[in-house]
Amino acid sequence: MRPDEAQASTIDTETQRPGSDGNAAPSAERLPDAWDHYGLLYGASPAMRELYQQIEKVAPTSLTVLIIGESGTGKELVARTLHEKSPRSSGPFIPVNCGAIPSTLIEGELFGHEKGSFTGAIQQHAGYFERAAGGTILLDEITEMAPDMQIKLLRVLETAAFHRVGGTEQISTDVRVIAATNRDPQLAVQDGRFREDLLYRLAVFPLRVPPLRERTSDIELLARHFLDQLNAAEKTRKRFAKGTLDNLRHHRWPGNVRELKNAIHRAFILADEEVEVRSPEPAPRNRRIVRRDGRIELAVGTPLPEAQRELILATLAHFGGDKRQTASTLGISLKTLYNRLDSYKHGGADA
Repeated sequence: MRPDEAQASTIDTETQRPGSDGNAAPSAERLPDAWDHYGLLYGASPAMRELYQQIEKVAPTSLTVLIIGESGTGKELVARTLHEKSPRSSGPFIPVNCGAIPSTLIEGELFGHEKGSFTGAIQQHAGYFERAAGGTILLDEITEMAPDMQIKLLRVLETAAFHRVGGTEQISTDVRVIAATNRDPQLAVQDGRFREDLLYRLAVFPLRVPPLRERTSDIELLARHFLDQLNAAEKTRKRFAKGTLDNLRHHRWPGNVRELKNAIHRAFILADEEVEVRSPEPAPRNRRIVRRDGRIELAVGTPLPEAQRELILATLAHFGGDKRQTASTLGISLKTLYNRLDSYKHGGADA
């Protein structure tokens, strides 16, 4: 991480991609069409190949990267692949779940603390940024970070230096920062949950990880990969039962790759020789959201943006278009309500 990093405004996807044997990257013209994985990531769909190209472009640099994707899409694997393909690959990779650390403790966890800086601080403690020196730190669930901590993180990103809690010595940091979120960061800014200046500083090079429903051609490849891993670990030769792969392809997988992997693991444990994944059901063809008698019925697996959109619009209709009453009932600001309604006009549920 360098304070003088130039911000990248666009992502160039016309780049070379690595060979599957892990050697130096061949030219794009020599890349075989059947190439189906990159680093820790698997998939041969156009969406994944585009992601591979973007990772290969940014991995050798020191740019800060913001990874955006739904839960279960593999954001940490993207971050680890970025690290492994970078000049920092011999250094540490430290993932930090910002949403899991209490706001009262996160500063000390990230930047460390001096002995006696607070009750219970019986010795000096090196934080994640110190331990990640020469390597990469992943700040997962970055939009869940407390606002006061966001200000301190922004300062570290701008100066490449920090102080331990209770300390006066300025410590320089040589760490590449990768952040990740399963939220729409722009909506988090609009809702007042995330600083806009921090978003711009983190999103020097944004990467979007596609949900599984946008890469259905990868489902069979992933399923076979997970089964191969389990067979290798357990020294077995189990196989998929007839019709199982077809059933997997027709399921919506709201939990994305993580849900697919877990479903196969459960079925593997239960199987003697043939693995049959029975739990997934084909995605319903009818509308998944129904308004009835002042209530909203949501099908399991309805994407959160769609559910939020229907809840807002149904509440607004219930109060006869009274936006102030709607915002008050939903527990959001009037400004947020206007922003959401405006986004629905221009981009639908996912805006």
